[in-house]
Amino acid sequence: MAANPSNPESPQVILTRKDSLAVITLDRPESRNALAPETISQLGDALEECGRREVRAVLITGAGGAFCSGADVKDFGDTLDREGPAGLSAHLDSLADTLHRRVILAIRQLEKPVVAGINGVAAGAGFSLALACDLRLAASSARFLMAYANIGCTPDGSSTYMLPRMVGLGKAFEIYTASQPMSAEYAREVGLVNQVVPDAGFERHTLETATRLAQGPTAAYARAKALFNQSWDNGLEQQLDAETAGISGIALTRDFQEGIRAFAAKRQPWFQGY
Repeated sequence: MAANPSNPESPQVILTRKDSLAVITLDRPESRNALAPETISQLGDALEECGRREVRAVLITGAGGAFCSGADVKDFGDTLDREGPAGLSAHLDSLADTLHRRVILAIRQLEKPVVAGINGVAAGAGFSLALACDLRLAASSARFLMAYANIGCTPDGSSTYMLPRMVGLGKAFEIYTASQPMSAEYAREVGLVNQVVPDAGFERHTLETATRLAQGPTAAYARAKALFNQSWDNGLEQQLDAETAGISGIALTRDFQEGIRAFAAKRQPWFQGY
């Protein structure tokens, strides 16, 4: 896959393939991988590429010892000085809309697992980006910071949707208003992170985890992800109907049939992703 479909001359997001695993690396280490407009656009392009059938799992991480420090606040200041409050408002409207539609919704609607490999700071929109992923693995030195309140800003990037569902409404508001760094271990304790991994083995562990997912029953993962997404809005009866449709549909896939045969033969299944 190309490193940067939208602007190959100034890559800020690197997309690489390791067999059926796609690795997306935010590559602005000088700004701790802050999300400038072009970064968001390139990230959207990379996620669009990951919709290809041969990709069966996605790992998102950052270069240079940081995951993502959030929006490029210097860009905000430049826009305010140049265009005034109305210009800044229009700029933020466009920026947030692009982030939401091309990145956050793309992650939630992608029919395969998306893993956040949080190798350093995840702040502001970077914090939100991590929450939007299906699994979050954090290096022991990683730090989490919602950050928005520190500049008098409201949250974006789906954090007002994801965070209360993970930690509860009161805790979510506490995290927003405190805007203090959280350790990886604390983030795990409150339910924001699935695993905390020692720094020395973090890259290897995240690649192994994402690779295992890329070798799994991709169609089943996709339907389970959709069911979990629907469960936030469905009543019990609607959700049960969705589960019935899901399990009857998955019976038509080769992977489910292979899983049954492998179970009967007492061997490991060989999933092909469909």
